Amino acid sequence: MVRNLKPVTVPLNKQAAICAARDSLMPRNDANIPTGPGVRIGHVHLKVADLERALAFYCGVLGFELTQRYGPSAAFISAGGYHHHIGLNTWDSAGGSPPPAGATGLYHFAILYPTRAELADALRRLQSAGVPLEGASDHGVSEALYLRDPDQNGVELYWDRPPAQWPRSAGGRLAMFTRPLDLADLLSEPPRTLKMKH
Repeated sequence: MVRNLKPVTVPLNKQAAICAARDSLMPRNDANIPTGPGVRIGHVHLKVADLERALAFYCGVLGFELTQRYGPSAAFISAGGYHHHIGLNTWDSAGGSPPPAGATGLYHFAILYPTRAELADALRRLQSAGVPLEGASDHGVSEALYLRDPDQNGVELYWDRPPAQWPRSAGGRLAMFTRPLDLADLLSEPPRTLKMKH
């Protein structure tokens, strides 16, 4: 698409020239158009200190499947046969340590479970492996478990309630909150069973 450029007068300084050029190329109303509803976060790729330790956690504890390995330094894992939901690598981080407190970077990434029962199964896996929780919250729209992986990356495991059950204000706006999650109630969900094929 060809855009009409506004004439630019001689700027007072270089910054003014950059701003004028940028403004002349930006459509005036695109900033108000939201991203399409089909856009999703496809995967997260984590730098880890020890690939085997990371695979033991994500595959051994959380139950993801290894889909591809790139020698001793990288691997892709997924749920349900997708090419990868999580990438793990030691390219720049082998033997490294987590970023110090107060540093910028990833706060956490979230793994969405399709049902409350499957989130309960994830909690059982964590308990069985002795992985401690940092928190457990009911946000009205979702129920979430918070923990750290072996490289101290923040991980949220959650399920979304159906949108019809999301809390709303009197005016109809979303009214999320944070309250303690009742873990005993979550664990009252029946365990998922695998169906054996004959």
